Amino acid sequence: MRERIIVAAVFIPPIFIILFFLPPYALVAVMAIVCAIAAYELLHTVGAKENERVTLYAVFSAVLIPIGVFFGAGEIVLMAVLLVLLSFVFIEAILVFKTKRQIAFAQIMTALFGGVLIPFLMSSLVSLKNMQGGHLLVLLPLISAFVTDAGAYFAGVLFGKHKAFPLISPKKTVEGYIGGLVVGTAAMVLYGLIIYSTTLFEIRFWALILYGAIGAVIAELGDLAFSLVKREFGIKDYGRLLPGHGGMLDRLDSMVFTAPAMYLLVSVIPAININ
Repeated sequence: MRERIIVAAVFIPPIFIILFFLPPYALVAVMAIVCAIAAYELLHTVGAKENERVTLYAVFSAVLIPIGVFFGAGEIVLMAVLLVLLSFVFIEAILVFKTKRQIAFAQIMTALFGGVLIPFLMSSLVSLKNMQGGHLLVLLPLISAFVTDAGAYFAGVLFGKHKAFPLISPKKTVEGYIGGLVVGTAAMVLYGLIIYSTTLFEIRFWALILYGAIGAVIAELGDLAFSLVKREFGIKDYGRLLPGHGGMLDRLDSMVFTAPAMYLLVSVIPAININ
């Protein structure tokens, strides 16, 4: 717990500076690195160590996706990267078929998941940052992911009695998930109040409540989804990059879900009227 707090205290200020104050290209650079690390962790989780070139292809692909989104060519870059990665990985699989380095179909799909899908979903942060008032909008996924996680943790510690999914996440409780939902939704409304009191922007609080509820639920789903992968492959963490947290995917698993969810909500049901 102490390590988790120290790491959070060290990383939260620079993350806030990058998201809120720095121009979008700074976020793109960070996202490229984050997505590359996530792809590496995921490939090694499923046993792709025997063929490092597959991991290398996925890592390189993960770097390209947020760059393409930043330049407004996300769909074209996504299609091109997906096609090239798919081709290269299948070439590798064909060459080593029936050898000790044989590549399983699950590893091929993981290369696509880690090298293309996760970076594309995470690049929703870049899309949010590129919007008008993006320095405010880009914080929405972080509030959903991190505040919900913190709320679920403390609610579980204080009130947790009923195990929710013991085979997937043994320490998570029903009370914890309810606490995460309540705290995540309340945090979103509080964020709206801060914007309302410090800017001239119109705030639709009913929409922010919707953001908070959907964001909290999908953040908790993201945590469970990546925990399911860890349980299947018998590992505790995806890596050791962040003391007390594990790997990059251990910390950002919820963000894979909340970033695109907030982008969709902002696009369809604007809660902060920037105009």
